[in-house]
Amino acid sequence: MKVLVLGATGYIGSAAVRRLRHDGHEVVPFVQAGDPVAAEAEARVGDLSDPGSLRAAVTDDIDAVLNIATPTGKEAVDAAAVDALLDRLRGTGWAFVYTSGVWVRGATGDRAADEGSVTNAIDIVGYRPRIEQRVLAAASEDVRSAVIRPGIAYGNGGGIPALMVAWAREHGRGRYVGSAGTRWPMVHVDDLAALYGLVLEKGSAGSVLHGIALEAVPTAALAAAADLAAGGTGRAESWPVEQAAETLGLPFAQALALDQTVSGRRAWDELGWRPSRPYVTTELTGGSYA
Repeated sequence: MKVLVLGATGYIGSAAVRRLRHDGHEVVPFVQAGDPVAAEAEARVGDLSDPGSLRAAVTDDIDAVLNIATPTGKEAVDAAAVDALLDRLRGTGWAFVYTSGVWVRGATGDRAADEGSVTNAIDIVGYRPRIEQRVLAAASEDVRSAVIRPGIAYGNGGGIPALMVAWAREHGRGRYVGSAGTRWPMVHVDDLAALYGLVLEKGSAGSVLHGIALEAVPTAALAAAADLAAGGTGRAESWPVEQAAETLGLPFAQALALDQTVSGRRAWDELGWRPSRPYVTTELTGGSYA
């Protein structure tokens, strides 16, 4: 397929682009003016806050749209962007895949939340469920629309785990925000990229899928592994939310302290997705972060 990719140069987006090209798809990145990728012959140049540029990017030769762009933080802007992208897709049967995130699930407790569980979005993603519904509603207008909610991505030396390694270097020991009982659903970025490809190729219209390979990883263990990656001895300590908020901002600090157990089983059962990359602490201590 010829796939328009928003967020193609980001951490997750660049992994998705590599996978799509590996699988034989033609990638058309949507980028801002001045981005080096804009020099590519097939790149489309515009801005997420400019619906006209988004609408113009979805030309008749595009077979699918993959939106991995970082949200603007403004609901009206993000809703207008989704509507503009969908304008050219209605009635075509083309795929539109929107990237949400696991934080829309809110705190889950010990029982793994699946895609059918009620959303309880935390502040940093407060309006995201409403954007999800806009995307899913397009399935009734002959758009093969789908929502992917990734867990915390790791691998290739990036993502939030890279931030934890930086904290360990700066403070001389690993740090996790909030309680030692906090757990994160996680996924290797390359496994997530494979899921994007599967959803584009054979995902059902109106589907929601959790991009999660590891249901609940203790953040205290992540912080200890981050300390080892930084050259330490594997020590870790709690960073109280109130103190972390002074550096990270309260919404992000609260998100990092969110305890979740979330299942990604639906993608396994419906699409045959099989995450195969190393476990996150193995990746931290002996892989791309070491």
